[in-house]
This record gives sequence, C-alpha cells and structure tokens, in this order.
Amino acid sequence: MAKKAVVIGAGFSGLSAASFLAKDGFDVTLLEKHDMPGGRARKLEVDGFTFDMGPSWYWMPDIFERYFAQFGKKPSDYYTLKRLDPSYAIYFGDNDVMKVPADEKAFYDMFEQLEPGSSANLKKFLEESAYKYEVGIKDFVFRPGNSITEFFELRVFASVFRLHMLKSISSYIRKYFKHPQLVQLLEFPVLFLGATPEKTPALYSLMNYADISLGTWYPMGGMHEIVKGMASLAEELGVNIKYNTTVEKIDIVKGNAKKVICQDAVYEADVVVGGADYNHVEQKLLDKPYRMYDESYWKKRVMAPSSILYYIGLNKRLDNMWHHTLFFDAPFGPHADKIYENPDWPDNPLFYSSCASITDPSVAPDGMENLVFLIPVAPGLKDDQAIRDRYFDMIVDRFERLTGNDIRSHIVVRKDYGYTNFVDDYNSFRGNAYGLANTILQTAFLKPKMRSKKVDNLYFTGQLTTPGPGVPPSLISGEVVSKEILKRIKPN
Repeated sequence: MAKKAVVIGAGFSGLSAASFLAKDGFDVTLLEKHDMPGGRARKLEVDGFTFDMGPSWYWMPDIFERYFAQFGKKPSDYYTLKRLDPSYAIYFGDNDVMKVPADEKAFYDMFEQLEPGSSANLKKFLEESAYKYEVGIKDFVFRPGNSITEFFELRVFASVFRLHMLKSISSYIRKYFKHPQLVQLLEFPVLFLGATPEKTPALYSLMNYADISLGTWYPMGGMHEIVKGMASLAEELGVNIKYNTTVEKIDIVKGNAKKVICQDAVYEADVVVGGADYNHVEQKLLDKPYRMYDESYWKKRVMAPSSILYYIGLNKRLDNMWHHTLFFDAPFGPHADKIYENPDWPDNPLFYSSCASITDPSVAPDGMENLVFLIPVAPGLKDDQAIRDRYFDMIVDRFERLTGNDIRSHIVVRKDYGYTNFVDDYNSFRGNAYGLANTILQTAFLKPKMRSKKVDNLYFTGQLTTPGPGVPPSLISGEVVSKEILKRIKPN
C-alpha cells in the first residue's frame, strides 16, 4: 500500500510538491483552506470582472515548460501564452514614459539613445546575466539548502566570483550604466526579491536576463489559469484536493507527524509537507517542543514587503496605458527607506498598475477595463480603511495626471486588499506579500530549512524556504522538497 503524504496549502509550491509526490507513488492529500487553489494567486470575480489577486508577471517561461515536461505535459495543454510588447512601461514624470520593447534590437537602440555607447556595455552585462541565470537556475536553486557543503562542488565553487555573490546589484549596475532611467530600469526586477538594490547580491542580475532576453508573457484568462492547469494535473496524477479545509494541528507521536487535524476531519500521514506559511505551520500547528525556530529567530528575519492592492473595474476603456505600468515619478529613496530601514507609511509611494484587459478582453465586460494597483509597503504595518482610502486617492490623482485618463468617475468595482487580508487569508507572517527578502544572509543554506530537525517526517516548501519568493521558485521548491523526501521515505 502506498504511503500517505499530506500537503498543507494549495499554492504554487503545495501543488508542485503534491504532484511530484503523487508521480513518485505516494497517496497524496492536499489540504486547502479556501474554496479554490492558488494561495496568493487566487482569482477574484466581481460583476463580470476577473482579477488576478496576486502574481501578475509571467517571467522565466522555461521554468514552467520544465515543470510540465516532467509530467509529459506542456503549458499549452492548459493555457495559452502571449508575449507582451512592450513588456511594460515606466512613467518617470509628466510626458516622460519609457516603453520597454520586447525586441532585443529595439532594446539595445533604446539604451544607445539614452546613453550613447551603452549598447556595448549592455551586451557584456546581458552575457554575464545569462551566465548567472544558467548557473543560478541549473546549479543553485535546485539545491535544498541543507548545508554550505552543497556549494563545494567544483563547478559551483568555481562560479562564486563570476556570480558576484558578495557585490551588490546596485554597484554592479552602476559599473556599466550612468543614465538614471537605465539604472532604475535594471534595478526594478530585484524589487520583487524583497530588499533594496544596495542589499541584494549582484547574482540577481539573472533577473535582468529573464526580463530582457526571455521576455514578459501573459497566460490568456489570467495567472490563475496556471493554477487551474497545475490543479488539473495534480488531480490527473491522483492527488485528492480538499478545499474549505483549515488545518488546526499536526499531531506528533514519537518524533513523527502522524496526523493532520482539521476542523472536521483527521488525515493520517507518513509524511507531511507544510506548503502554507512556514512560520504559521511551525509556530501555530506544532506544539512548542517540536519547533525548530523560536520567536526571536523569526523577529530577526528580514521580510520582503507587504502590499496594498486595489482591484478596480472601470466602465470605460483607457488611453495611453499598457498591460504592466510602473510609476516611478516619485523618488525611490524615501519610499525604500520607509519599507526597509524605518518602516512607516510612505509620503509619496511608487506604485504599479496591471491592466490585463488591454491584452485579454475576457477579463472585463465589453467596453470596460480591468485595473489593479499595487503599492509596496513595509511588512507588519497594520492598515485600516482610512489609510487605504488615503493612498488610493493619492495614486489615482497621479495616475490621472500622468496618463490623461479620468478614472475616478468611472469606477464600478473597487475591492481593497492589505495587511489584515494577508494575515487572515494566508496566515502570512507579518502580513508579508513576497516572503523572505533575498539578502546575502538569507540566501540558500541560510534560509529556514526544508526538513524539520525536530519532527522526522515533516518538511516545508514555499517562499519562506529554499529557493525563495516568486512563482518560478515556488514551482522549484515543490520539486526539491519532494526529492528530499524520496531520499529518506520510500512511497511503498
């Protein structure tokens, strides 16, 4: 009889782990507190509008292709991709907008126009970024992070200096480029990683390769189509997904997780995988003697930002807008200081908008527009409706001025999402949206461990462990944890 694996949380990493374990021969039950899969990548449907609640950028298409290929599938078996051109736009001020082209020659031409002679440096920069992507994705992120010895292999060890692990991406970019808009363009992708460019290793210029060379894509229907595809695949593999099921406790017997106790059912287990918030699983679902980390450990973790999001339905179409738009018309330094150094509400925040209906009319009623605003804020800042309203008014004023679109009088749907929602919906530690910041001291083997040292058959996956935050890393995290389990627990 196949051994029983119970996975907690049907986000990207939980779905990935469950699918790999089922493929390997385990009898897998996947427990999800919500009525749909996806975790932070759930969808919100209101009055004919369909919003992606969380991730909206589809980068690293090769990772998705690799994931589905391991089950004999392709992304196109589940959803249709479209490459965006421009990849995104950046407003730097009034009548100052950069449309980032998908075509690589046009991208080089844009650099040359803004900073004559920079195209030669861009070529070298991208060659180094491609190398980091190759080594980072092939060698680094598929390692479980159990020990520093994982990185003593000759190829990896020899690569350390070429990967610029000890140099900041801020100084690395400025070695090649001087124009402030080009610097901001190249620093932007690492903001997803949860730290300032000054504190993020230059290794992560691999994100620039993903952005510029691999492109920005969109799954028609929304990012939730990926989730639907993964859930469908999991069920094809025999995973039993239980929705509307909240886990209350993991029962430990003689150092092993034996039962996962929910509000209305108990699931026996030979192995348990925590795909929900790591801090919540360990600090709330386990009795104190079985926790690896104490409260002081978690208090010292540097978290990626939280966010305030606004899901907006408009009864008109927009002009001068693109699928992804960054609003960098305010200085980044003061906003970054309020996120990372002196946590507080920013005076004049940078923000981002997604308008998926520009690419995909199916996500909004005819003649209408689907618009999402996101403001990154420090984790742990408790908000209320007055704060949400104040920031909404602030960014709408700027949006209308910069784009020339009147939207305030055309809003027919508005839903807000912030700190309290992240905590209530995902048990998110300090209300974070993106997991642990990828600082040098929280990279690879310095992250919370995938395998519990206190409970022999308890494992963790997701954005608070290896390899880190983001959708592609979450897919990888589920695969890596399944391999770690197979090293010690056979399915039959």
